[in-house]
Amino acid sequence: MGMSRVSYEEKLKHAKNPTAQRLLLCMLEKQTNLCASLDVGKISEVLSISEQIGSDVCMVKIHADALSDVSIDALLTLQELSEKNNFLIFEDRKFADIGSTVRMQYAEGPYRIVEWSDITNAHILPGPGIIEGLSEVGMPHHRGLLLLAEMSSHGALMDEQYRKTAYEWAEKYSEFVIGFIGKGRTEAPQYLIMCTPGIHLEALSDGLGQQYQSPIDAIAAGTDVIIVGRGIYGSGSAQTASRHYREIGWDAYTQAMRG
Repeated sequence: MGMSRVSYEEKLKHAKNPTAQRLLLCMLEKQTNLCASLDVGKISEVLSISEQIGSDVCMVKIHADALSDVSIDALLTLQELSEKNNFLIFEDRKFADIGSTVRMQYAEGPYRIVEWSDITNAHILPGPGIIEGLSEVGMPHHRGLLLLAEMSSHGALMDEQYRKTAYEWAEKYSEFVIGFIGKGRTEAPQYLIMCTPGIHLEALSDGLGQQYQSPIDAIAAGTDVIIVGRGIYGSGSAQTASRHYREIGWDAYTQAMRG
């Protein structure tokens, strides 16, 4: 679309979804565009790290089904922590089934995701029914959905047409869809939120197809939220690392707005 970058304030003015509004307000109030991806093995670790980094992040991203000691009580404790420290919870569930199935997966099952997670995400592969099914559960709880437009893994099959479709459906369902997982491309709808995973100051690969991008490059490419995993939980001090990424990410954003 070739448009100039839209500020977080401008996105907030246009946001239709209450979760999008909360996220953007949090980012502006705390001056952070950092999401910590806590891909650790235990919910006890998630809680401990979240306590340390809460003041520096706008979101904490988890995979509930990868946590060996997970329980609803522990997830509700994370929710309390998020309220205390003013960050949102993003369950990286990547729903990928028909509408009636995802509706059950979102509301029921062992994790009852909709009860504690502000944001979740979905592949568009099954068709628009996946968005409709999830929105039936999420909208009454004032939740938000991110669509997977691109992934940071090597060889991912999302081509240009796939991305374009994700962008079109996001605009169509923008009461519930708050943005994307992608790489900050300029043709994405300007008023939705672009979140970019695979962010690391040492932009290399992990040997399993994960390709890293530096926070400065991601923000320059138009992303709104940088998602950092190993750079935080794999560092000597999660607190020190999160503060560092927060400062770099926010400086890069303010620089981009000036430029």
